[in-house]
Amino acid sequence: MPLGVELYKIYVQQAARHNMQTINISDFRANLLKYLEKANEGEQITVTTNGKLIATITAPVQQKQLAKKQLHELAASAKLQDVTSPVDSQWDATL
Repeated sequence: MPLGVELYKIYVQQAARHNMQTINISDFRANLLKYLEKANEGEQITVTTNGKLIATITAPVQQKQLAKKQLHELAASAKLQDVTSPVDSQWDATL
């Protein structure tokens, strides 16, 4: 059996264990709204054509919330220093 087919079978088995659903493109087209609603609820959906993975549909990432979380994590480890005083080393501002 070709390696690609083996890997695909392993992927499908793992998808079944991790709240993922694999569907073919025809089923996806016929039931687009249903699958988009499932994805929005948190289910990950993989779309295949002729047994090959072509897309993964997931819930949208909340960019603003993600950015705030990353800023809070950065702020927890940030060290504030004097940023207005001159530094000891010379630097070229024209670069």
